[in-house]
Amino acid sequence: MLVNLHVKNLALIREEEVEFEPGLNILTGETGAGKSILLGSVQLALGGKMSREMIREDADYALVELTFQVEDPRIYRELEALDVHPEEGQVWLSRRLAGKRSTNRINGEACTLAQMKAVGALLLDIHGQHEHQSLLDRKRQLDILDEYGKEKIAPVQQNVRAAYLGYQKLYKQLNGDQMDEVQRKREISFLEFELKELKEANLQPGEDEELEKQYRKLSNGKRILETLDQVHTCTGYDDPGGAGERLGQALRLLNSVSDLDEALLPMEEMLTDLDGLLNDLNRELTDYLSEWEFDEEEYYNIEKRLDLINHLKAKYGNSVGEIQEYQKKQEERLQRLQSYGEYKQELEQKLLEQKKRLAQQCQLLTRYRKEYAGQLEKQVQEQLTDLNFLHVDFAIEFTSQGYTSNGADQVVFMISTNPGEPRKAFGKVVSGGELSRIMLALKTLLADKDQIETLIFDEIDTGISGRTAQKVSEKLAYIGRQRQVICITHLPQIASMADAHYSIEKKQQGTDTFTSIRLLDDADSVKELARLLGGAEITERVLESAREMKDLAGQQKNSRLKS
Repeated sequence: MLVNLHVKNLALIREEEVEFEPGLNILTGETGAGKSILLGSVQLALGGKMSREMIREDADYALVELTFQVEDPRIYRELEALDVHPEEGQVWLSRRLAGKRSTNRINGEACTLAQMKAVGALLLDIHGQHEHQSLLDRKRQLDILDEYGKEKIAPVQQNVRAAYLGYQKLYKQLNGDQMDEVQRKREISFLEFELKELKEANLQPGEDEELEKQYRKLSNGKRILETLDQVHTCTGYDDPGGAGERLGQALRLLNSVSDLDEALLPMEEMLTDLDGLLNDLNRELTDYLSEWEFDEEEYYNIEKRLDLINHLKAKYGNSVGEIQEYQKKQEERLQRLQSYGEYKQELEQKLLEQKKRLAQQCQLLTRYRKEYAGQLEKQVQEQLTDLNFLHVDFAIEFTSQGYTSNGADQVVFMISTNPGEPRKAFGKVVSGGELSRIMLALKTLLADKDQIETLIFDEIDTGISGRTAQKVSEKLAYIGRQRQVICITHLPQIASMADAHYSIEKKQQGTDTFTSIRLLDDADSVKELARLLGGAEITERVLESAREMKDLAGQQKNSRLKS
């Protein structure tokens, strides 16, 4: 669960730290107090977009940090698969924005936004103010169904995707190779010309590198000989100034006194070794110079061969290896064109077989989707009944489309909320308040599937009041018994169910405006409920109603919701 939120220099927030509790955490406050900023800071720490304008005007940077306590072993395993290792069960996400750059960290180590989003998706699910509108999108409806039944659906989806990609590859190959007889003969002629040129060249692996070495040696022969001749003179024994002659002289001198002091013997030995090494070097230089012979014909042939190889490189590849690979592909292409009828027939057969595989996987995917659709229909109806839909008839209708990488299904969520009325698509019958309750029902069911430990709801109370608001509050309180819920609301019915109640306030100090947040005790929570009930004027009667609402909520949580 989310145990700590630390925000600094973000919009109206100077620096605030919030310790969240298990169960149902409620956040309330006046419009414009900064509730959306607080939610936005959580989204930022989970990889949301950041801009320079978010930083307070009097600050150089903004910082958001989230600390999660992980209990579920499954989430532990999935985090470790992402190379994130909880420390004493905790995962810490941090984003710091300075100028145009942001620094992202998980447990103190730098990470990418993609990694941050992947980790956040395992730990927390946010339902924003306008997300319920996505329920009107049929693609989103199919995604919800797939997410609900992902245990069976996800593996088949992968098979469908692989089969579809295989089908597309064969289809493009077949259609890309379509040609008339004139085109076929023209390309055969061109391929035969290329292959004749390559076969006559008879390139050998590494040949170009070896020829380059020989060419470099021959083309620099004069310089090599002149240099080695100078080296031979400098190290030789013929010239009185040569190193060999001087070293021999030094050895004779040391020899004449080495028997007078044993300490001179090692020096004599080293000097003897040096003389031997220099003698060997001088002999090798002599051999090299005597054996050197410039062969003009060899030089010409090497130059001519390199010109041919470089010409082929310009046409077919950057190295001999690439040219040979190109030659192999062109030989295969020529063979296909020479037996084009058989090749086309074979490709058509492969395409037909791949289409069958794709159809089989799509049919299996449809079967699983319909299986889970039946379960989802039943559970959504139960959830919506709990959320004060007096009459509800919910169903998921399937239609078929052409094969895609996600199967052949299109779904539409259908609903009737009045007796005797036929089911219709969401967009034609449900209001904003009904959509938000439907989304709450779906979030509840999906959270049960995923075991996500923290759910955040931003104004789930849109368009509802009275008895319906009471039902929503009971549902949130019920979810709070199973996992952590953080909810931003304006409704006293929902706020009264809080296990932990926070007030978000906008304050002023001189010309400075800032947002603060504090955890309310029972007395302050009653006062906040009274504000939600009575508006600007809080009378004793309103306070009494707030106390009664708080007491009734407590009784309800301790009795019916626990059972």
